[in-house]
Amino acid sequence: MDRRKFLQLGVGLLSTSLVAEVEVTRVTPVIDTHIHLFDPTRKGGVPWPKEDDSVIYKPALPGQYEKASRPLGVVGAIVVEASPLESDNDWVLEQANNHPMIVGLVGDLVPGSSSYGKQLDRLRTNPLFLGIRYGNLWDRDLSVDMRKPGFLSDIQKLAASGLELDSANPDPSLIRAILDLSQKVPELRFIIDHLPASSIPDERGVREEYWSNLEAISQNSHVFVKFSEVPVQQGNTVPKDISFYKDKLDRMWDLFGEERILFGSDWPNSEHFGSYSEIMGLMRSYMSTKSPLAVEKFFWRNSIAAYRWHPREASQKLA
Repeated sequence: MDRRKFLQLGVGLLSTSLVAEVEVTRVTPVIDTHIHLFDPTRKGGVPWPKEDDSVIYKPALPGQYEKASRPLGVVGAIVVEASPLESDNDWVLEQANNHPMIVGLVGDLVPGSSSYGKQLDRLRTNPLFLGIRYGNLWDRDLSVDMRKPGFLSDIQKLAASGLELDSANPDPSLIRAILDLSQKVPELRFIIDHLPASSIPDERGVREEYWSNLEAISQNSHVFVKFSEVPVQQGNTVPKDISFYKDKLDRMWDLFGEERILFGSDWPNSEHFGSYSEIMGLMRSYMSTKSPLAVEKFFWRNSIAAYRWHPREASQKLA
């Protein structure tokens, strides 16, 4: 890599540990495990984002994501559903089909519904379909829904199909439900999205239960954690110094270890809190104290173990 290209990789990164962060970009290509695609200009509009969202109510398509992320060393991304409409699984897969930077989709199906089995059988034939997302989203409640007829057997079918389950928007109730479900279907690959953004309960007993449940979840080697939704808003500000987040990230890192934590940007929802380079800069700043192997796992290898995606470009293949 020539000096000019090397220096360009550092443009826009946070100032903290800048040299170390640029080195990470140079030697460790990145798989972003959490982006969203949508187009409000489509006929019928979209369920999300809402029209009053002045920041992201506009098309978020692969070309725009690539423009924001490629200069920072990103070589591939996994799309996570942003719609409860079954037909939107196909819309995202169509977008991905023409953009090899997209290595997979975490789609939306409702376990226990009459259409679930047929849709799962159809979608699983597409190698870009990696699993589904279920949690505190679209007025769903995993702790309640997992007890409905057919839900658990459909999750078992998901696991037997070699697919995974992402959660959504964790809180203490969802963490309890994840523990319950991971014990009922221990072979299921489970990815906890946005865990750093979860509010830690103030009440001592609830807080202790929260961390105790996470510790119990961490004993299942099939459960992964996504460091997505960093940074977050605190009052009227969005802290951009990694020291603000470090204690919480460290505790999660100690629980799940370098084998089961993934990078996710949450683009373009992340634009509410900072630019893509700022998001990447925060994570590189945090990882700058880790070993080179841990950095490689966080930004690349762990995504393969969690999602079992397949390379579509030469840059996405491990040497």
